[in-house]
Amino acid sequence: MNENVPSSQNYEPLILTAQTYLTELLHEVFHHTNKENAVIVYDTRSLLSTILMEGYKRSLDHAQLINFDEHPPQEVRERLEALHPSDLVVLIQSTSFRLDAFRLRVELFKLKLKVIEHPHLSRMADDEASYFIDSLAYDKTYYRHVGRTLQHKIDNAPIGVLDSGGEILVYDSPFEPSKVNIGDYTGMNNWGGQFPLGEVFTEAQNLRAVHGRVKIYCFGDVTYKINTPEVPITLIIDEGQVVGCENSTAAFDLILSNIRRDEGGVVWIRELGFGLNRAFSKTRTVADTGTYERMCGVHISLGAKHGTYGKPGFKRRDGFYHVDVFADTHTFFLGDEVVYRDGAWIV
Repeated sequence: MNENVPSSQNYEPLILTAQTYLTELLHEVFHHTNKENAVIVYDTRSLLSTILMEGYKRSLDHAQLINFDEHPPQEVRERLEALHPSDLVVLIQSTSFRLDAFRLRVELFKLKLKVIEHPHLSRMADDEASYFIDSLAYDKTYYRHVGRTLQHKIDNAPIGVLDSGGEILVYDSPFEPSKVNIGDYTGMNNWGGQFPLGEVFTEAQNLRAVHGRVKIYCFGDVTYKINTPEVPITLIIDEGQVVGCENSTAAFDLILSNIRRDEGGVVWIRELGFGLNRAFSKTRTVADTGTYERMCGVHISLGAKHGTYGKPGFKRRDGFYHVDVFADTHTFFLGDEVVYRDGAWIV
């Protein structure tokens, strides 16, 4: 273990909690049994990676354990390629594992393997570990009911309205077919992905139909960590683009200037994300933006990059930025129905 990481014995309560949640997750989401092989690839460079490794090791007592830092990448790759379809791979990464040109999760999915990926764990502080562990709890009834209900309502809504404390952002357009990340892989090509779970996302069919103002309480900065200004920032949006900003900060100005510099002088609004994970909120935060975007609330993306939905005039390689910003959402309407109020989904 890295000498900078405290002994796992000091964190036995968190490990036990992780074991409980992961055992449920493996059963309910992955339908994993001892009849299938399992491989845990991990490092011990951070507290969270160490806690997760111990939790998974106890939940998967039949699994092969591979410390990524103690084996050549080619050996790791060969051991993964020797697995059979429906076997399970768990990737516990303080940063992100690199196996030459081997795009790890993509290639594992090509082999029909089930994959649980935990990347960038070192971005989160030790005192955020309990929040992260709580985010792994899987409430099957909640996620599948709220996720599928929201998906249906989004796909049939003529408009959406986001009220962030008197600032109104209007999506005056139907939405693209929404995608869910709720632990139900029925009918999907791939089984698994990045964890924790909990999101439904879409975007306006007509990007230029998005207009108004939205107050954001935090955003993903250039280090891919959430940045929370002392005063919420208000974005002014016209025809789907950020045209003004109130109460900005130097860190947020840098985000906007980078996007404008590299994307033709404009900042598009694209993804509309509905986070479902109740372990995260405005006050229960973790630093890694890719993890925190599951928080129970609404986030939107700045920049032209959004590979899920093709749009006329948007070439995949022209979009460089997808920066998540988190709305101070009081209510969200789909059509004339309130679906979110005061920190919770009400569908």
